[in-house]
Amino acid sequence: MTVAVAPTRHRTAVAIRRVEATPVRVPSLPATYVHPGQIVVSGGHEGFTTILGSCVSVCLHDPKLGLGGLNHFLLPMACPPEQMPGRYGPTAMSQLLNAMLANGAVQQRLVAHVVGGASVLAAFGSDGNHLGMRNVTVARDFLAAHRIPVLSIDVGGTRGRKLIFTPRDGLTYINLIGG
Repeated sequence: MTVAVAPTRHRTAVAIRRVEATPVRVPSLPATYVHPGQIVVSGGHEGFTTILGSCVSVCLHDPKLGLGGLNHFLLPMACPPEQMPGRYGPTAMSQLLNAMLANGAVQQRLVAHVVGGASVLAAFGSDGNHLGMRNVTVARDFLAAHRIPVLSIDVGGTRGRKLIFTPRDGLTYINLIGG
């Protein structure tokens, strides 16, 4: 299954469009793989790609500037000392926003896509408060606190996702994997 979300100028949240009968063709473009704990920002034509299970990625986009950024975090709690801050939701979110602003983005123009947060292992729980959904809550709370509208959200479930994000135009492509 592939999900494509077109960028929009509207400041209201929109539902994602699931395309099952005629899957959206993922563009063949060079893509940089984003590892857990990494934060990337670019205005170029190269895409970013990552694989998510219970982890979450937030894609931020400044449509006027054609600038986009992506994080990939694993854990919903604050970062302990001597750890990699990008692996923890609160610091990964702050780092992504700060990197976007440092590269010229304007916070009032930013829009977001939230992806991931599955419960892929039974040990992580299957209730609504499993690790993946706690990661999603961190992302959504941060975006709400900073008044950044969420254009699309594809989270939860029991299957992982492959995400491709094109930072220049703000498009996301999501393929469910496993199961």
